Amino acid sequence: MKFTPEFSSGLLIQRYKRFLTDITLEDGNEVTIHCPNTGSMRNCLFPGNKVWFSVSDNPKRKYSRTWEQAQTPDGDIIGINTGRANTLAEEAINNGIIVELQGYKSLRREVKYGSENSRIDILLTSDAQANCYVEVKSCTLLENGQGYFPDAVTTRGQKHLRELMEMVEQGHRAVLLFVVQHTGIHSVKAAEHIDPAYAKLLSEAHATGVEVLAYSADMSPIAASLVKSCPVKL
Repeated sequence: MKFTPEFSSGLLIQRYKRFLTDITLEDGNEVTIHCPNTGSMRNCLFPGNKVWFSVSDNPKRKYSRTWEQAQTPDGDIIGINTGRANTLAEEAINNGIIVELQGYKSLRREVKYGSENSRIDILLTSDAQANCYVEVKSCTLLENGQGYFPDAVTTRGQKHLRELMEMVEQGHRAVLLFVVQHTGIHSVKAAEHIDPAYAKLLSEAHATGVEVLAYSADMSPIAASLVKSCPVKL
């Protein structure tokens, strides 16, 4: 995924009201930009550190700038825009990077499915094999050298796991894919200390046949892409 134009940079002041972030631009001016991450952003907020943002030319937008990436005190890069995770996953599948998801003829996004009225992030289909339902989750929480998901209690995430288990029961293939948007994360684990119900349900889902994968992203203000498999500790 190439960013055209490449992202501009500034320094983080604060994030507040979930969708707003104040930064200092390179010229010293302070501005408010849009934060596209609805999560807690635990361990992703480092005031005074560098951030990168994209700029929209849509005149209807109240905030033309969107927060995209952040730098940690250790120099790692975090992908703040969770909306890019699905595109990263789609590109990695199409480019043959995610070897476990090859061999399908069709890829569709945001397809309705399940008894709880969900939309699957990616649906892979082929005449020769069962449909493959892929739920994509952006992983950015790093604590004590370990990557975790989720970074807050997620009833929505729990629902998605139940839907994936339902697909397995119906004879389909179901995959939970963690897109690791933090260059300091080298393995992923369920955050039992944050959402024990999600961790328990993930174990149940894996035991019933839901596949759990993780792929790490290389990121810069110019481009981002998934490049390699990342271990998942179940």
